[in-house]
Amino acid sequence: MSRKSLIHNLQEGARSLAKRTFTNPYAEMGLNVWQVKALKHLPEGKLRNWRIAGHPLWFTSPSELMHGLKEIFAEKIYDQTLPENAYVIDCGANIGLSVIYLKKICPSARIEAFEPDPANFSLLQKNITSFGLQNVEAHQAAIWKDDSILMFESAGSMGSSINPEMNDGGVKVKAVRLKNLLDRPVDFLKIDIEGAEYEVIKDSADSLHQVKRMFLEYHGRFEQNDELLEMLNIVRAAGFKFYIREAAPVHPIPFRPKRSGELPYDVQLNIFCLRKGD
Repeated sequence: MSRKSLIHNLQEGARSLAKRTFTNPYAEMGLNVWQVKALKHLPEGKLRNWRIAGHPLWFTSPSELMHGLKEIFAEKIYDQTLPENAYVIDCGANIGLSVIYLKKICPSARIEAFEPDPANFSLLQKNITSFGLQNVEAHQAAIWKDDSILMFESAGSMGSSINPEMNDGGVKVKAVRLKNLLDRPVDFLKIDIEGAEYEVIKDSADSLHQVKRMFLEYHGRFEQNDELLEMLNIVRAAGFKFYIREAAPVHPIPFRPKRSGELPYDVQLNIFCLRKGD
């Protein structure tokens, strides 16, 4: 590398660092740096609302709210051009940030939102009403590989998940088979269901041709790598190309991974699935 190139790279790195340091990623939501700081220091667990993007947004976890706002509104992971009256299925809607964003980019969208956690579902309903969202149908149900009743670990957070092997300590929730929902064209399918995605995608494999675009958040352990590869092959066989981004830096030093017991997952990926013509 030439001295000129080295200096140029150092300058670009400095500019990038300064931009990340001094830019407020939450400005688009109407939050200034002082409001962001105040939100970050609120205690967890109390029901409250904060005016965001012009409307009161209900939440109980400030840390998860900030993570969701950054990922969805600042980093725009669901940003795309959707057709008029797009049909969207949101699996794992949580408190509704994804629904709010998708209605922002496509006000005419018809959205079916699924959220099994009772606490999250209550907040989802509050936020749909608070933002005045139309043509959004919210279902208190888990997305699964069959229509049934399942045990669910209700954490009232993003980490709530299906646990078919749980006998007590959880709550019973209605489960809806995704495959049965894919009986018509779907413009965007979002799946963030905390570890249930492999079983659901495998069961729905021969119906994925109905989906134009799909977002998958994958959660798994190292010993489940074969399942990840199988799931990606199913996605490819359904006619998708895909782009993979790490959803969370689970192991900052990959050759020195943390012990499996320290974290719920070893691998957490955002998988963006597009049709080959996109």
